[in-house]
Amino acid sequence: MTVPADEAPAAELAVVELPPYRCLALEQVQLVRTPEAAQDALAELLKADMVGFDTESKPTFRKGEESTGPHLIQLATDDRAWLFPLVAATDATVLKPLLESPHVLKVGFGLKDDVKRLAGKFGIQCAGIVDLSIALRGIQKQDFGAKTSVAHFFGQKLQKSKKISTTNWARLPYSPGQLLYAANDAQVPLRVVREWLRRGGKLVLPGTGGNH
Repeated sequence: MTVPADEAPAAELAVVELPPYRCLALEQVQLVRTPEAAQDALAELLKADMVGFDTESKPTFRKGEESTGPHLIQLATDDRAWLFPLVAATDATVLKPLLESPHVLKVGFGLKDDVKRLAGKFGIQCAGIVDLSIALRGIQKQDFGAKTSVAHFFGQKLQKSKKISTTNWARLPYSPGQLLYAANDAQVPLRVVREWLRRGGKLVLPGTGGNH
């Protein structure tokens, strides 16, 4: 995931201390570790009209070092999330029917790099991608990211740990904190777009010019 500029606290959001955003609970998060579990998750995700979407990669720290990610794909519906660590048992290609489908929208923040890496590493040509960093432009001067969107649409504060975001996503097992961080990175944009549409906002469907 590319972190939008707004992830630095906006001045107007620092005026008051907002109540905490209510994230997914651990029991709503499934770490997909087998081909059978991946197929079950895929079947549920394909039933949705749209899903939250993100990826995580092992961070790079040395100059000139190229990322070998993504190492994790996160997908979420309105009430749960599935995390797909990209190891042999749950290779990303199992998700091609979903990620390449134009009929199920995949919504997230800063998805350009995620899509590029999935194409380069796995040959997955993502379709139906809605990048809210772009789609929500015009509501205010700066680009929207997860923190600003949660404050704007829900009047709440989304806590995001930089320590967790820079952990090694290529290494299992994940801690409970990692599981929740990754799951909510996928579900927050879905909740945001649901609220935006509820308020009368319009989504321009990718590649069609039509509205949702």
